[in-house]
Amino acid sequence: MSVTPVLTPAAILEALRPVQDPELRRSLVELNMIRNIHIDADKVAFTLVLTTPACPLREMIVDDCKAAIRKLAPLDQPIETIDVTVTAETLRSPSLPDRQSVPQVRNIIAVSSGKGGVGKTSVAVNMAVALAQTGARVGILDADIYGPNVPQMLGLQDTRLMVQKEADGTEHIQPLKAHGIEMISMALLIDRDQPVIWRGPMLNGAIRQFLYQVEWSELDYLIVDNLLGEQVLQQLEREKVIEQKAKEFGIEVDDSQFDDEVNN
Repeated sequence: MSVTPVLTPAAILEALRPVQDPELRRSLVELNMIRNIHIDADKVAFTLVLTTPACPLREMIVDDCKAAIRKLAPLDQPIETIDVTVTAETLRSPSLPDRQSVPQVRNIIAVSSGKGGVGKTSVAVNMAVALAQTGARVGILDADIYGPNVPQMLGLQDTRLMVQKEADGTEHIQPLKAHGIEMISMALLIDRDQPVIWRGPMLNGAIRQFLYQVEWSELDYLIVDNLLGEQVLQQLEREKVIEQKAKEFGIEVDDSQFDDEVNN
């Protein structure tokens, strides 16, 4: 079967122009999400670049694209095969000045709570694992200095970090990896039974070290297991890059059962 004249890359782009990303409500073509179009006789192949590997609507988007392309071919010469390769490029959060940026991290998600024991760390770790299982590149920063439990949840509590020191005195920390996740935690830098009694400037320095001296890979998401909300608001001047970059991606964990008991 010879290739139908209407099957050209330009024609396919025009056919796909009405197809929108359901969340962004913009054309896939305008968003440059359709790439690498290839036509071989009655076969069409292209790459669909989504905004996240965890996109729950990927199958619907693929089906919409295939339906739009099939309309180009006449009934007596249908397109035999449409191959869609799905990849993802996460959107980067609005950039900050260079001194407050972590260039290899695209998005930061902060997980906080107003009190302890409500499952904040469980939410942070499970979210990181779930994102990694979809193909996203994920790291987790255990910023809960006074109760760092992330290593234990990932089975890394008996591991210590590798710190490399350059000739000029600069230190570089290699994050640990488990379940496809990169991880850094204060628990890996101190003895398990050693108390941590820090205030603003010292804690701020530790957070800066975790952000800028850790050799993070290219990450789609950095999950931050935050300190308790009250501590952040009342006692600490936190590293601003977390607050500014994460304010659009924040999760607050509470105990609704406790609230119900109080109300009753």
